[in-house]
Amino acid sequence: MTTPRWTFSHGLHDLGNGAWAWLQPDGGWGWSNAGLIVDGDQSLLVDTLFDARLTGDMLGAMQDATGLAADDIGTLVNTHANGDHTHGNGLCRHAEIIASEASAREMEEVDAARLRTMMEAAPNLGPTGKYLLDIFGDFDFGDVAERAPTRTFSGALELRVGDKRIELIEVGPAHTAGDVLVHVPDDRIVYTGDILFIDGTPIMWAGPVGNWIAACDRILAMDVEAIVPGHGPITDKAGVRTVQAYLRYIDGEARTRFDAGLSVRDAAHDIALGDYASWIDAERIAVNVDTLYREYREDTSPPDIVGLFSLMAELKR
Repeated sequence: MTTPRWTFSHGLHDLGNGAWAWLQPDGGWGWSNAGLIVDGDQSLLVDTLFDARLTGDMLGAMQDATGLAADDIGTLVNTHANGDHTHGNGLCRHAEIIASEASAREMEEVDAARLRTMMEAAPNLGPTGKYLLDIFGDFDFGDVAERAPTRTFSGALELRVGDKRIELIEVGPAHTAGDVLVHVPDDRIVYTGDILFIDGTPIMWAGPVGNWIAACDRILAMDVEAIVPGHGPITDKAGVRTVQAYLRYIDGEARTRFDAGLSVRDAAHDIALGDYASWIDAERIAVNVDTLYREYREDTSPPDIVGLFSLMAELKR
């Protein structure tokens, strides 16, 4: 699914004409991508990483490549609220930080302190704790640099980075409450945040699934060559179609089991993933089924996060 022009290797990748992608294999839990757009003395960073050390390493590599230090970055766009895309915001001390209104609200509700508390308790949580340590143990939630958005928007926002036109397009709620695409039309590039997981299982914390499918259609309608996902290798429109097909598949499979009266747990165990079983983090089917079931019931209550991580740990075993 990887576009042959680029390799999925750790570090900074030059997309041409002042655009860059930062990639973190294997693209699993917490190993997110980011981006940088530069024109003249102006710059825009797309997302930070899960802790301060990782973000600092990325910003150092970007400075080596472009001459721009972290304090020189003028604008930072957070594509959504998850910590693996925001926990280094504070290292860009002078940047205007832009996010959707929905993402900004979500960032206030879930901060790194909650993750740190959860991970401190993990050794006492049995199989669920072991699973948490397996997926998040490489990150230091005591060493983060959080900084809230300084500007928010809803719907769409157009920016300029030098002579480059940047389109921010809100497509959430989907993966989270306020997902945003960062489109650079003249360079035929889009940074998608976690609307795209390539070669990894998408996880739908918010839904509705129809919004996520429509977000894929929005990308497919763009004249783009390089598509930088939130996780996984740089892709093309074939990668977008594959993610969209997964979403349609699990929606159909979950609906069938919901109508038959199966529980979330039984449905998550019962759904055959077929070709998608080879994707990393396949156990995320648990969260996807739970979110879909709540959508079918028109249940707006928040998910049981602890229970879902327990079910994912069970499926992983």
